[in-house]
Amino acid sequence: MTRISTLLHTAHPTLPDLAAMERDKELIFLPIGGHPRAWLSRLAPLQIPEFYLLDGEASPEREQREELVAQINRRIPCRAVLTRKRSLENYLHPQAIQAVADFTVEFGDHDCVASEVAQRVFDSRHDDYSWKQLTRRIRVRLRNRAKHWLNTSAVEQMTISLLQERDPDGEIISWLETIGQLAGTA
Repeated sequence: MTRISTLLHTAHPTLPDLAAMERDKELIFLPIGGHPRAWLSRLAPLQIPEFYLLDGEASPEREQREELVAQINRRIPCRAVLTRKRSLENYLHPQAIQAVADFTVEFGDHDCVASEVAQRVFDSRHDDYSWKQLTRRIRVRLRNRAKHWLNTSAVEQMTISLLQERDPDGEIISWLETIGQLAGTA
């Protein structure tokens, strides 16, 4: 989110630049991953604005996250949203991924982009061993590596026009506007 917010801030200066805000100690980013239920009660006593962005995921995880979002949104001054797409990687444009990988990848809004990319990288390097032969643990590790470079190197290849193609409804902009309101910058 910090990288994409910097890109959007250059085109829309009223949107917060999360990287700059973090650097200036105006916000704290807690990339918690997994399930944030524990953080719901841990941060509540601070009574400070909180923003939670949860990956949409697939059912039944999605329904569990919808319940959590509703719980968080009952707290003041807190806001939680669930991505309409499966995860943040689904907002990346295939051209941005291709710019850092030597292959093209096609994916839908609800595909696991990190898994697809990890498999493509693995298959391109291993003719003698198939992805399906790997243990689940190794596949998860490779997916997490792909997820990391997708959210760093591939995001850095995004442009405003590529983002508009992948997020025509301005979902990411709406998240940033909400963060700006909670932080008192909007």
